[in-house]
Amino acid sequence: MQIHHISENNSILNKFIAEIRDVTIQKDSLRFRRNIERIGEVLGYELSKNLSYTSKDVVTPLGIKKINKTTNNIVLCSVLRAGLPLHQGLLNYFDDAENAFISAYRHHPNNDTTFEIVVEYFAAPEIAHKTLLLADPMLATGQSLVAVYEAIIKNGAPKELHIVAVIASREGIDFIKAHFPENTHLWIAAIDNDLNEKGYIIPGLGDAGDLSFGTKL
Repeated sequence: MQIHHISENNSILNKFIAEIRDVTIQKDSLRFRRNIERIGEVLGYELSKNLSYTSKDVVTPLGIKKINKTTNNIVLCSVLRAGLPLHQGLLNYFDDAENAFISAYRHHPNNDTTFEIVVEYFAAPEIAHKTLLLADPMLATGQSLVAVYEAIIKNGAPKELHIVAVIASREGIDFIKAHFPENTHLWIAAIDNDLNEKGYIIPGLGDAGDLSFGTKL
């Protein structure tokens, strides 16, 4: 797996990451969603550098100019519900991509810290032999991403796979490296070292879904 840790190099991305982490600023759910969206735009721009291109003639009012344009047939798939703002950020740049949505949540059968991932909903176009961008803002244990990918490829495997996330734990990265194809790309804004006993990233930012859309039952 190729890991692209974007905040290793200073850029305006750091401002967006700081604001989604800040316990005071993140109380504004509108700003939180917009910052996740902007992070998606930055990650999408960086990801675009690794796509395939071919030269095309573009007709202007005064002549013709050759411009390199992407040739990838992209499907953008986000994990509900937390992935929606990240999905929108990517879609702002890959506006001709096909769209897919998949659900995943942690089920605690014994009401303790152990959990299993439940995938109940998947709506998607044909994915086989296309370029799949799989978006989920928090890569904590990595179990959710593995579960949704296993559900997706039951209908055909993509030609190229790019995972797009905002914050990851090192443990989660190690887990998905062991379960995804070797040629997978991970585009990550920030990496944290630890998980707590509940499997949440430390220091992280909390629950991205709740901060975006409100607390759930």
